[in-house]
Amino acid sequence: MDSDITFQETPLYRSHVSLGAKMAPFGGWMMPIQYQGILAEHAHTREGVSVFDICHMGEFMIEGDAVSSGLDRIVTQKISSMPQGSCRYGFMLNEQGGVIDDLVVYRLDKDRWMLVVNAATITGDEANLKKHLSQECAFENASPRTGKLDIQGPGSLEALSGIFGGRLKELRYYTFADFTFEGESCIISRTGYTGELGYEIYVSSGRVVKLWERLLCDARVKPAGLGCRDTLRLEMGYPLYGHELDVNHTPLAAGLDKFVDLSKDFIGKNALLREQKDGPREHLVCFRSDSRRSARNGYAIFDLKGSRIGTTSSGSFSPSLSVSIGMGYITGEHQLGEKLAIKDGAAEIPVTIVKKPFYSKA
Repeated sequence: MDSDITFQETPLYRSHVSLGAKMAPFGGWMMPIQYQGILAEHAHTREGVSVFDICHMGEFMIEGDAVSSGLDRIVTQKISSMPQGSCRYGFMLNEQGGVIDDLVVYRLDKDRWMLVVNAATITGDEANLKKHLSQECAFENASPRTGKLDIQGPGSLEALSGIFGGRLKELRYYTFADFTFEGESCIISRTGYTGELGYEIYVSSGRVVKLWERLLCDARVKPAGLGCRDTLRLEMGYPLYGHELDVNHTPLAAGLDKFVDLSKDFIGKNALLREQKDGPREHLVCFRSDSRRSARNGYAIFDLKGSRIGTTSSGSFSPSLSVSIGMGYITGEHQLGEKLAIKDGAAEIPVTIVKKPFYSKA
């Protein structure tokens, strides 16, 4: 690692160190990768309840009418029809249809919005928004003053109700409400990135340490790092920016058409219409191996004739399935159940194309 590179620390950095977390740089931040181990933290999230430090994510506050401000045209989902108290997943695209970022839009009030974006893209996202938003709307990068904790797992509602009360159970999936912690307003949404029952809490950076400590006073709640967050999201087939999503791939190529509303106008729409007509240059597939050997980002994908057809975007050992799983972009027509080979140097991993999600409790 270049010694001249500095990484930001979230308000919880000292707490992570005191808990013995293994820390590593991630998206310009120094973040906890694991505490007791990825396998243990993964299992506890699937079976109990875990808390994740996600303070590195970005939050933008925007005031203005959805359409006249230009915000509705910046994202691929139609946000003007969103009910207040709801949130919606979508994308910011460039004119070529490439993904600048994936994000979640929160409708705080009739003309007030919060956008939650990825940590590594905060600066670029802010520049893109300011470029396309009208001068009349108000914009604030609230990331420095906002802390974010994700509480995930089947025990999350019970654990949080002891702090925030029974009203929490009224939240439906992808809705949110205002709550109070130590006399200060915070937002809690029924959202997450693990496939489990879960909530995301937005609280001031000045209160986030106390909330973290309060949560960990509950013996049922254990801290979890970004290592198991990645295995949890991969088991569900959820994309990660910089892996499945980037400016070189469109949402259509990633198989995320349902988060694109082609009935409305948005930046990059014409490129998506052309791709819809002609077909994507390559498309994302999920694959599974019968072994524990994992493919990693950037490994080459071959068909059984020996022709290279693509590149892996993500891969890991699945703690829930005890096999390796992953995703990657490939060219050509290939069907579910088809056998492929993933190679890194002399090493070869036989895999099978499968449907997502990889993991289901059903």
